Amino acid sequence: MGIYSDVILPKLCDLSMRNERLHPYRERVVGAAEGRVLEIGSGSGLNLPFYRSVREILALEPDPALLAMARRVPHSEMPVNFIEASAEAIPLEDKSIDTVVTTWTLCTIPRAATALAEMRRVLRPQGKLLFVEHGLSPDGGVRWWQNRLTPVWRRIGGGCHLNRPIRSMIEDGGFRIDRIETGYMRGPKPTTFMYEGGATPN
Repeated sequence: MGIYSDVILPKLCDLSMRNERLHPYRERVVGAAEGRVLEIGSGSGLNLPFYRSVREILALEPDPALLAMARRVPHSEMPVNFIEASAEAIPLEDKSIDTVVTTWTLCTIPRAATALAEMRRVLRPQGKLLFVEHGLSPDGGVRWWQNRLTPVWRRIGGGCHLNRPIRSMIEDGGFRIDRIETGYMRGPKPTTFMYEGGATPN
């Protein structure tokens, strides 16, 4: 989660992302990363303790204050390189990454389609995108509230959108969904419809 969803200001979206109820999602998604890993919007380093057996972690984050916080987070002996940059212009070579990890980040990247194209560019052909995101609900009543609340939520939640269609965004970004699970976690339905899964470049 970077400046996109984990900014220093105590905004609602940011506070919710620190919830301990999100730990199982982090364990499954982050723990499945392999090889040379790029984490998008790594923020203050909340995911770092959940990495297991990876060769290298590249923690991409545009906010230098959050990177400074992340450097102080205890983690395993795996090498972590912090990169101050935007997901919309990833300063890495083509096909140089084994796994891209994004956790509650796509909801706030201003040009998410550009960021997804960049993720696809840096992934190796057999690489994988691992994600957990909140987004658009399939239920009409909940979608109505998500659409109604998003303009205000975006202002108080660090740019967070409640109504982004995560699956179609990933597919439109040039990925094939290999696995996806969706459903509500405990909490207000407009903010808690989750998409968790993995995808590979088309």
